[in-house]
Amino acid sequence: MSTQYFSPEGLEKLKKELEERREQVRPEVTRKILAAKELGDLSENAEYIEAKEMQSFNEGRIGELEDMIKSGVLISPHQKVEVVVVGSTVRVKSGEHGEQKFTIVGAAESNPVHGFISNESPLGTAFLGRKKNEEIEVKTPGGMVSYKILEIN
Repeated sequence: MSTQYFSPEGLEKLKKELEERREQVRPEVTRKILAAKELGDLSENAEYIEAKEMQSFNEGRIGELEDMIKSGVLISPHQKVEVVVVGSTVRVKSGEHGEQKFTIVGAAESNPVHGFISNESPLGTAFLGRKKNEEIEVKTPGGMVSYKILEIN
């Protein structure tokens, strides 16, 4: 697993999901399994099979969340930097798209529609380590796009 980076808000969101899955989803799934067992033959019991699949998914997600929280790196959005790092908000300009703002985040917090791009994405990777006024070309699914970095926060 590659290093996961989290903002304080993103880490808190993961912790809340973990708590909800442990404290609410797990007991609910257990109740569904017990109720389905009371229906009889488990080999042809759709409710039982569905509940066991829910249990498997939930336990897998709990393990995934625990690993991410344990090994994740917390980023500070208030650090002053000269180059783009995970946690930076970058204002850029391209001929194709005009001015845009992107915040470089870990993959788990990525939401490109809202300007949060993963440090592992082609665009995020291209911005990392770059300085203000640098021009870069990025290969995107739509072709090559040129960007000039106007501001790093």
